[in-house]
Amino acid sequence: MATGTATSTVTAPQTTTQSFSLQDRVAIVTGASRGIGKAIALHLASLGAKVVINYNSNSTLADQLTSQINSNSIGKAISVKADVSDPAQVKALFDAAETAFGSPLHILVNAAGILDSSYSSIPNSSLEEFDKTFSVNTRGSYLCCKEAANRLKKGGGGRIICVTSSMAVALRPGFGSYAASKAAVEAMIKILAKELKGTGITANCVAPGPIATDMFFEGKSEEMVKRSVDESPLGRLGVPEDVAPLVGFLASDAGEWVNGQIIRVNGGYV
Repeated sequence: MATGTATSTVTAPQTTTQSFSLQDRVAIVTGASRGIGKAIALHLASLGAKVVINYNSNSTLADQLTSQINSNSIGKAISVKADVSDPAQVKALFDAAETAFGSPLHILVNAAGILDSSYSSIPNSSLEEFDKTFSVNTRGSYLCCKEAANRLKKGGGGRIICVTSSMAVALRPGFGSYAASKAAVEAMIKILAKELKGTGITANCVAPGPIATDMFFEGKSEEMVKRSVDESPLGRLGVPEDVAPLVGFLASDAGEWVNGQIIRVNGGYV
């Protein structure tokens, strides 16, 4: 029997502190004017990214964030209004990013999302609210991912990251439409990661648990908030800054080997 030593042709990437740098990479962050999206935009800028701050309704907050990033010399930023559920506006968003920074796009973080603050049960829910939830959360993710898959830099460094929700597996009453809309995105991302084979573009979801944002608190009673805290093994709500570093890692060279994954960042909530 022949014996010998196999020679590997696989070269592992060099993991250094520079692997986390996003210097001069262009990132689009949707829903970035507040909450989790804002924290992500700030974090990516701190890593050197050129960030497109997308918003749909609150231009004041978007412009303030853009000014904060530019004035602190922690990165570069522009703000662009676009409704992610509208294909023409999504295309215009990507066009604006390419024009503003004159370089290929590297990163999409789709953080735009809505939640029906009535927390109605499915039998008592509104079809209008169901359609609105899916229009932004699911259709919006689909349109942004589709555009990104065709336009992000190929050959390595391209990153698609969708912010979903741990509610997709927690499945609490009152969150039927919301949980379903996010679960659909998680299924789509797993398929997209396979479809992008050969491009060097990765696709993942970051799925937070209860995070102390305006969207989380809207329509909730003190009892509902307390229940979320009590269900957490760490005894608190998350904050946007708990989520942003994970997104930064996935967007970096260090995160290349994480692909087609749903990462629950929830303190053990589920």
